[in-house]
Order: sequence, then structure tokens, then C-alpha cells
Amino acid sequence: MVQMSILDGRLVQIAKEMGITLMMTSYSTIFNEGLDFTCGLADAKGNLIGTGDFQPSMIGGLPLVIQTITQEIPVETLEEGDVIVHNDPYRGGMHTPEHTFIQPVFVDKVFVGYSVAIGHVAEVGGMVPGAFAGEATEIFHEGLRVPPIKIRRKGKDVEDVWRLMLANYRTPRQNFGDFRAMISAVELGEQRLRGLVEEFGLERFTELTDSLLDYSEARMRAELREFPNGVYSFEDYMEDDGIEKRRYKIAVDVFVQDDEIVVDFRRSDKQAKGPINGVLSVALSASYNAILHLTDPSIPKNSGCFRPIRVVAPPGLVVNANYPAPEVGGNTETHIRICYTVIGALAVAVPERAFATDGGTHSNFLFGGQNSRTDEYVVCYDLSTPGWGGRSHADGNSACNAINGNSRLNPVEVFETRFPWRIDAHEFVPDTGGPGEFRGGLALRKKMTCLADELKLSFMSDRQELAPWGLFKGQSGGCGSLHIRRRGSEAWKDFHEDSGKVSASKFSNAVVYEGDQVIVVAPGGGGYGDARKRDRQALAKDIAAGWVTEKGAAAYR
Repeated sequence: MVQMSILDGRLVQIAKEMGITLMMTSYSTIFNEGLDFTCGLADAKGNLIGTGDFQPSMIGGLPLVIQTITQEIPVETLEEGDVIVHNDPYRGGMHTPEHTFIQPVFVDKVFVGYSVAIGHVAEVGGMVPGAFAGEATEIFHEGLRVPPIKIRRKGKDVEDVWRLMLANYRTPRQNFGDFRAMISAVELGEQRLRGLVEEFGLERFTELTDSLLDYSEARMRAELREFPNGVYSFEDYMEDDGIEKRRYKIAVDVFVQDDEIVVDFRRSDKQAKGPINGVLSVALSASYNAILHLTDPSIPKNSGCFRPIRVVAPPGLVVNANYPAPEVGGNTETHIRICYTVIGALAVAVPERAFATDGGTHSNFLFGGQNSRTDEYVVCYDLSTPGWGGRSHADGNSACNAINGNSRLNPVEVFETRFPWRIDAHEFVPDTGGPGEFRGGLALRKKMTCLADELKLSFMSDRQELAPWGLFKGQSGGCGSLHIRRRGSEAWKDFHEDSGKVSASKFSNAVVYEGDQVIVVAPGGGGYGDARKRDRQALAKDIAAGWVTEKGAAAYR
């Protein structure tokens, strides 16, 4: 047990060290500022045995990604120094921007496992700069798909693969740097994992990792025994898909039986025409993510803890679309909704563990164009952080990345230095936290002025119409929005009105010009419990801080 715990700590530390390497050597802000990646290690069977605390959406999806890669590239074809790249959502991937790099690990020519890095690459080609094509109707609009293929062989680049991939991106220099950073991360993981196996010996290492997986499973089963047996149901909606103005239902029935749980999405709507569809890895990862948030956070996050959880998501649904449906919004936006349907269902069973929904979107803000200051074409994937929901003992955090992400914001100084925008305001939005005994977290507002001659802007968001819900009489959080004011105009408009888009929250390639101003507002978190029971001192502090206005305070009386 002691050795197993020590090994677990060292595996996690290796994954964290891989992440630091990726962060420090990458080119794009979504990596070196946002940390939108996850690193991990797998055993020879493809089981995840250790990961860092990076992106929750990727942690739960890694086992499927690894195992599908190994189905297409069998172990017997692997050699020392090989590195495989993969981003195909219909081959076990998560969505098109998410690229997985995986390197086999050998000790004395015996295969012992994998070193893995998965990250959100800012530019992947397709119909819009930055990948989030809010008006995509097929996956071919969403960028270059790469099946599992060796990008390095025996430690040397496969030049034809590099040339083919880099020819399909608007920012080949940036992509080259980010891919090199991911390769550096898996090479470091390979070195560290090889050293661990040599230190413990392969037989003992295998015994310990098998025990670690069993231990994680046992811990999760013990947690699930605390959930009352029963069937718990919940429904929520995506507002639209960018193509049609209609809502898409995500419905779940959660079956709890002793130390096992089944998460069943069969009542959900059919897949959408637009890019909000999830794929199988998203349905799995979002379900795991929800349950990890409701159980002991000290449980080792490996394949073992997922064993007691079964997910039912038949093909053809919005949570598990059929090829070639568009799906780029599935892992950022729909993942959140899937996750909170599970939490909403289980809130009845474990109210002290559950919490109201967060703002439910990353407000994905994408743009591309020529930066006259650097004479370079730039692409950026930027996000805004919503408020988190109130919980049974505390208010929700303000301006904190949504439940499937763990990303940091781009600092204003970095954003203005790297991209042709001026940030005019970056602030909390009063009264956006849902009133409750425990208030929801506040949303974030970013106001900016375009400094480029022309940029193409795309947006992928939600919760502009259906507010983030509260729990146990807690009230809804504030909705999000995106507005533009054209240079010389006094009027603020949404992009539906300004650019003739079907959806104000999901669209592609709207054009902005120098002097145009944009305001992105993220949604707030829902409240928990009856607002009239809120501690009076806490309310007074909120008013003094400007987080709740005198008008907003009426909801607490």
C-alpha cells in the first residue's frame, strides 16, 4: 500500500512535469496562458494510470482515445522513438481541435506503456480561423482530421506527415511550435516512465499499477454506496445549433444500484444539423466528470475509478452523433450541459454534494487576420469565464472556467501584445450571480476595440436565452451575450441583428474592422437554496463590494 501510494504520487508528478514542459515551450496563448491540455501515462494495456489536474474534459476521455489509437496501430508495429498524432473525433477523439500525441515506452526492448499529451490546438484549418465554425453542417467544415499516424518514427520526423499537416493551417509557425511542445512533453514522460519501471522492475511496477487501478475502483465504489439506490432523472437544453432556431434536449436517467451507476441518455434529442453534437468520448467524459465532482477528489484519477460507471449513449443522438455530423462545439459547450444534467439528476440523491449550474459556456471567441503591427497572420482562441453555481455550504466562485475546463484567462497585457485588440474593460458584472442562500458566482465582461484593418470573427457559446439554473429554490444566474458597436455608431447590436446570423451565440466569419467595439459577457452561476435565508452580513458585504446592487438585493428579501 505504501509503495503503491508513492508510485501514484510519482506518476501524477510526472504528468504535471510534462504539462509544465508543454506550457513553457508552446507558442499559442491557449497553451502557455490558458493551459488547455492534459498529460498522462498509460500502462501496456492502454489503461490510464496517472494524470495531472489539467482539463477535466480530457481526463475522462483519455482512456478511449488511447485504446482507439492502439487498435489502429498495434503494439507489435511500435518502435522506440515513435510518436503518434491523432485528432479524429470519430476514431475516439473528442473534437477536431483536440490533438493527442502518444509515445510508446520500452524498457530493454520490452513495451511497458505510453506517454500521452492531449491539447486544444488553436488553429486546425477548416472554414473559420480558430476552428469553432458555428455554422458548420459537416465535420469537413471543421478542419483537418488526422487519423492515428506516426509523426515521428524511431526518433526522427516523418517529413511528409509534417508537410501535409502544416500545409492545412493558417498559422503553420504557431502550429509547428505547439506540436513540438507536445512532442517534448511526451518525450519527457517517456523518459520518466522508463526510469520508474527500471527503478521498480517491470514485474513489481505492473503489480503496483494493477493494484492502483483496483484501489481507485474500490474508492469509487465506496463513494457510490453513499448514494441512495434509485432512478434519478433530469433534462436541460442547448439553445440552438447555429443552423436552426430550435432547442436540443439532453435528458438523462441515472440508475444507482449499490456500488455501481448507469448514466442513460436515450431520451435525448437526435443529433443536430449544426456543430453542437458530442461524440462518444464526450458522453463518457462528461458523465465521468460529473461523478468525479460529486465524489471524493482524492480518489486517484485513472481508468480504475471509471469502472463502476456505465454510460448508455446510442449513436445518432446529440450526445453521440453519427459521422459526418459537425461536432466542434460538443466538447466545449455540450459537454457542460451533459455534465450538469447528471449533477441535476443526482442532486436529489446527494443534495449536500451537488451544486447549481455554472454559467454553462466558455464563450469561445475566435478571430483571425493580418496583424499590421507584426505583419503576421494571427489566429486566437480566447475564452471568457462564467460564474460557478452556489453549493450547500458556500457561494459559487466568480469568473472561473466552466466545469469541463481548468483554463486560465489570457492576461490583458499578453492579449494586447499578441493580438490587434485594445481591452477597454475587464470586470465582474453585478447581479449576475443567481440569488440564493448561497449565491452564484459573478460573470465576467470584456469590452475591446479592434485595432486591425479587418478580422474574421466567430463565436461558439450558449446560455444567452436559457439562464443557468439554481438548486433548491436558488434562482437563476445572469445570461451571457455578445454585442458589437460599429465605428461611428452609437448602437450596440448582437450579431444576429448586425450580420444577419441565425444565432446570436453560434456563428462563423463575421467581419469586424478597425475601431469596431465588441463586448463579451459570460453568464453567471445559479444560486443554491432560498435567497431569503442568506446571511445578512454576507449580503451586506456583497452590496458593499458592488457585486449585488440595491435593486438586486430585493431578491433576498
